[in-house]
Amino acid sequence: MTRVETGARLHFGFQNLALAHDRLYGGVGLALAEPRLVVEAERADSIQVDYRDAEPFARDVCDILGVEGVRLDVPERFPRHAGLGSGTQLALASLVAIGGAYDRTVDPRECAPALGRGGRSGVGVAAFERGGFVVDAGHPTERFTSAPPERGDWSVPRPVARHDLPADWRFVLVTPDVPPGRSGTPEEESMRSVVERADPSVADEMATLLVRRVLPAVAEGDVAAFGRAIARMGRLNGAWYADEQGGVYRPPAGQVVEALSDSPAIYGAGQSSWGPTVYGLTTDREADHATGVARDALSDLGTDGTVRTAGPRNGGASLASDGP
Repeated sequence: MTRVETGARLHFGFQNLALAHDRLYGGVGLALAEPRLVVEAERADSIQVDYRDAEPFARDVCDILGVEGVRLDVPERFPRHAGLGSGTQLALASLVAIGGAYDRTVDPRECAPALGRGGRSGVGVAAFERGGFVVDAGHPTERFTSAPPERGDWSVPRPVARHDLPADWRFVLVTPDVPPGRSGTPEEESMRSVVERADPSVADEMATLLVRRVLPAVAEGDVAAFGRAIARMGRLNGAWYADEQGGVYRPPAGQVVEALSDSPAIYGAGQSSWGPTVYGLTTDREADHATGVARDALSDLGTDGTVRTAGPRNGGASLASDGP
């Protein structure tokens, strides 16, 4: 049996969504130690999966490897379509676990397109490979088409910057109990609508923000400067998405972001991907206070939800085997 362990990721946004610029997309995000995903695989004559969402990936991987079957268990998981990147992590963990069970060497980056992952953002793939804070290169804008590309008809954008994150940084994650974020066809339609009408001036400010504020702050481990910069990045991305998600943040994320932003224990807050998860950057020393603020924010909304605190993950997914 092989066992793969990985974690969630945060996605702060894209560098550019306007067709007026040479490069499109360019994801920015980071890997988290929690919540965790664990996938276990054993050889089998048929496909046996204990988690329904993993079954399509198990079938695709068996096709890729040319094997008949697998027994795939997912003893630890986190919510799908919550802004935490579960789909890419589940796909790649399944790939590596099944490959390990059959003593096959697999390349997550090369196989990701065949699994339907990494088409726009390369953050999830890079987080799986090496963890840390990641900026990817995006795609040439000339490749954009009004219809989605066929599965596998792309390469995953490669990182142009990667940094380890300080061990004492913490992220308070607030996931309200609301319908999941967009995925699949609705997400594709929304993204194309955003791209076709995106204001190119936002990308100009984003480029300045990334080079002059975000990258220096993460390189120096300056939690306050990094928090302010990623919060601004989230607001700029939200301006692009406002018509699609009902505001700069998807309701009720905006109220949670506002509450977190008012706390001196939190250095920056925003929405991850399509939400509904909201993050707040804090430190190990201030994490208890920050978590209390997050719980109060949910209470004030009159909404149930999950509040958890996670540190950064500065390494890639782990692979272990119980076999000889």
